[in-house]
Amino acid sequence: MGNLLTGLHHVTSFASNPQKNVDFYAGILGLRMVKKTVNFDAPHIYHLYYGDELGQPGTILTFFPYNGIGKGRKGNGQVTVTSFSIPENSLEYWMRRLDKFKVSYHKPVQYFNKETSIYFEDNDGMGIELVANNNDNRPGFSYGQIPQEFAVKGFYGVTIGQSNPKATLALLTEEMEHKQILEQDNRIRLTTTDRAGSYVDIVTDATAPRGLGGAGTVHHVAFATPNDATQLEFREKLLKNGILEPTPVLDRQYFHSIYFREPGGVLFEVATNDIGFTIDETEEELGTELKLPSWEEKNRAAIENGLDPIEANIEKFRD
Repeated sequence: MGNLLTGLHHVTSFASNPQKNVDFYAGILGLRMVKKTVNFDAPHIYHLYYGDELGQPGTILTFFPYNGIGKGRKGNGQVTVTSFSIPENSLEYWMRRLDKFKVSYHKPVQYFNKETSIYFEDNDGMGIELVANNNDNRPGFSYGQIPQEFAVKGFYGVTIGQSNPKATLALLTEEMEHKQILEQDNRIRLTTTDRAGSYVDIVTDATAPRGLGGAGTVHHVAFATPNDATQLEFREKLLKNGILEPTPVLDRQYFHSIYFREPGGVLFEVATNDIGFTIDETEEELGTELKLPSWEEKNRAAIENGLDPIEANIEKFRD
C-alpha cells in the first residue's frame, strides 16, 4: 500500500483582526485569497483561504479570524512554524521587503546544512518561515506587487513541537507513509515525497511549554490524499490498527475531510485533492465574493451584516 498521502494539503490557524490578516498574507506575502467563506461550525466567523493561483493542495493557508480573541501560546503539541517555499535566490529580496513593511525577522539559518530560511511572525505571533531552495518547480503567485521571480510557491513544510516525539514519529512512519530522511540536534525531518510541500520537522524540547490555542497558533494541519477512495482506505487503516479513532468523513465543500488527534496532541486532518476552489467560482473570480455553504444561504443577510468588511488592497503593498 502506498500513495494514500501525498504531502501537505493545508494548515488552518487562528487570527484576530480579519483585515490585518488579509493585509499580511495577501498584501505583504503576496498569497492569493482563493476563498472567502465562513467557519462552517461557527458561521458568524470568516474562514479565509490563501494559496497559489488556484489554491492547490500544498499551498493553502487558512484562518479563522476572531475579533477580540486572546493570543495563543506556541509550544509542544502544536504546529509551531509554517514554512513557505521561495526561489533559491530570493532571500535578500524578502529581507528588504520585510524591512520595508516593518516586519521583524531572525537572521537566516540553515537546517541540516541545506536550504537557508528566515523566521518571522505575523501580527498575531504566528510562526512563519521562508525557505529559499531549488527543490520546487511550482510557479509562484503574485498579484503583481511582488516580482514573479521572487514569489512564494506554496508550502515547504511544517514544524511540530514535542516534549517526547516517539509516538508521533511512530504514527507518521508506520501509519502515515512518511520516511525519516534527516536528523540534526533536536530536529528530525520526515517526508512522503522529499520535495517542497511535503516536509514535517519534529523539534524535541522537553523544557518548552505546552501550546495553548488562540490568535497566532495553528488549529490543525491537513495531509493530502488523492480522492474519496484513498481517504476511506486510509481511515480504515487507522481503524483496523486500533491506534486512533478518526471522525466520519465531513464535507468541507472544497474537499472532504477526516480528523484525528495524534498522540502528541496535534490535530491532524486528511483532506481530498479532487474537488478544489473553482467549484463555485471561476479561476478569475476566486476569493472575490463571500461564499456560503448551501445550508447557510437562507441566513446570508444576517451573516454578512455580522462580518467586518475586508478587502485585498494590494496597491499599498507594492515595492
